Amino acid sequence: MSKVPARFHSCNRALTSFVLLAGFAVLGANAQVVAQSAPRPEALIKWRQSAFQVVAWNSGRIKAALANGDAQEVRTAAAALAGVANSGLTTLFPATTAQGKGWRETTARAEIFSDPEKFRALTQEFAREATELARLAAATDQAATGAQFAKVAKTCKSCHDKFRQTD
Repeated sequence: MSKVPARFHSCNRALTSFVLLAGFAVLGANAQVVAQSAPRPEALIKWRQSAFQVVAWNSGRIKAALANGDAQEVRTAAAALAGVANSGLTTLFPATTAQGKGWRETTARAEIFSDPEKFRALTQEFAREATELARLAAATDQAATGAQFAKVAKTCKSCHDKFRQTD
């Protein structure tokens, strides 16, 4: 076995120390970026309020278009509704947003945060029903689309009844 000169040991230690310090610096910088990029609760509340306004707007468009027999408008609005429904709405409800103000005071009930599994299940049901609505609307079967729209509205109501404060 050959002996390694002492100068290589000190060089090795210096290199190891440098690599470790550089690694910690990178980790620290990444942690700072993550902390800075995490959305503030007020932003999350605004985003979810906006998402549900888009849901309400497109639901109104669908209702009017079904009454007028405008299949193209139903298709367009149903696709938008399904897009929002499948966008991961539950991620807009972390515990830090149980109270607060976005565009206005939140109307989320405490049950969203105490029973997240039920909330997740209802949002998944909404996504399934909205996706089916978009599929039927694309097929232009107005009767089936109207019946499916009623199912979507029922999922909205069941979630509102359990998880939305009303005045």
